[in-house]
Amino acid sequence: ATGDLMESFIEVVWFMIVYTVTTLALVAGLDLRLAVLVVIWISAFAWLAKLYLPAIRKHAEETAEAGSMITGRIVDSYSNVQTLKLFSADGDDRYIRNGFDIYLDALRPFTRRLTGVRMALTTLSGIMITAIGCFAVYLWVEGSITVGAVAFTLSLVLRLNMLLGRLMMQLNSILRNLGVLENSKALISQPLGLIDAPDAKELVVAGGRIEVNNVEFHYGKGFGVLNGIDLVVKPGEKVGLVGPSGAGKTTLANLILRLYDLESGSITIDGQDVAKVTQNSLRANIGVVSQDTALFHRSLRDNIKLGMPDATDAEVIAAAKKAEAHEFILTLRDNRDRAGYEAFVGERGVKLSGGQRQRVAIARVFLKDAPILILDEATSALDSDIEAAIQENLTRLMENKTVIAIAHRLSTIAALDRLVVLDGGRIVEQGTHDELVALEGLYARLWKRQSGGFLYHEDSVLEETRPAE
Repeated sequence: ATGDLMESFIEVVWFMIVYTVTTLALVAGLDLRLAVLVVIWISAFAWLAKLYLPAIRKHAEETAEAGSMITGRIVDSYSNVQTLKLFSADGDDRYIRNGFDIYLDALRPFTRRLTGVRMALTTLSGIMITAIGCFAVYLWVEGSITVGAVAFTLSLVLRLNMLLGRLMMQLNSILRNLGVLENSKALISQPLGLIDAPDAKELVVAGGRIEVNNVEFHYGKGFGVLNGIDLVVKPGEKVGLVGPSGAGKTTLANLILRLYDLESGSITIDGQDVAKVTQNSLRANIGVVSQDTALFHRSLRDNIKLGMPDATDAEVIAAAKKAEAHEFILTLRDNRDRAGYEAFVGERGVKLSGGQRQRVAIARVFLKDAPILILDEATSALDSDIEAAIQENLTRLMENKTVIAIAHRLSTIAALDRLVVLDGGRIVEQGTHDELVALEGLYARLWKRQSGGFLYHEDSVLEETRPAE
């Protein structure tokens, strides 16, 4: 739309230039003083427009930003309508009404400014047309020009006035759209948080040895999260990261994937610093199932093929079967009657349950078959039967791969080669499951709670606090 407006505006400008030059030549042929009045008019018009346009553009950008905000609030409320209903807040529209108030506060000065410039330019044009008309009549009265010349002059300047009005309308429309474009550009063209080093090379994974050396990371806060982490994961070793929420488990996994740059320390894979290899080659060698499974509003086939676009249909189906997703995929049908692997899953996969989304994410990992795996609560949304069926296939997938698994449900990772316990951004314990239970530290307490000790403790407390009969 903005492109069409610009094209139309340029056409008007060129026509305006040609018409103005022609008008000046014709009017000057009648009387040079009439041409001087036309030049004064055009110059004053251009000066007023130039004076007002920067302020109009600023208000247009503010209005576009406010419009984007109210759209976001409406989408936010619509996307979370179920949550609003659960908390009996679906009738509370204060959040959206407040957004409209902010939008109107931005729109009013923009509209006032537009109205002001239109009134100023219209008044100027009215004065100048009257002045030119009166002067033309004066010249006719004194016999300098004919009555036909008066009519001819007035027709030229009235036509010129119409073109100036059209020019301003086009310019106003462009400024409105430029406000939207500037707002969109500010969102889209955010500088990349991470860029490859100038001499970055492709990551070559031979064994999959991961070394984390004195890593510090605090999300820019200067404290907390990860403090001096040292960890070595040998080629083919299966390591579980455990600990309370906020201990830094997922953050450490994200740093290995280089979703953030380290504040200090280094992470290497087979001796290659992850900060000095290309991000695409790094992530191409790591298969990830995260706790927040996001799907695209595309077909199931496209979602599974995300990490391996050239995969055949047979390979996609084989991966889905290993993830216990094939059966439910065959039952899917979207509102456009696309079925099975062709069915679209909605924004972020909203048409699927949490467990179904997670199985699709696991199918991606099976298909990608990367030498390093990071599993962050990979089976947290699955029921016990599905989890047991997938676990056997995951175990086969893990063979000869370096694996880092994160889980709060300790039973899912207790059999791994080594468990690393994080607390307060530091590694406080590590060893096998049996070694950590025998240590009677943080891991042992977590294990005891999950294996029934916590429930037993609650029962004991209830017995102690129950009043005597």
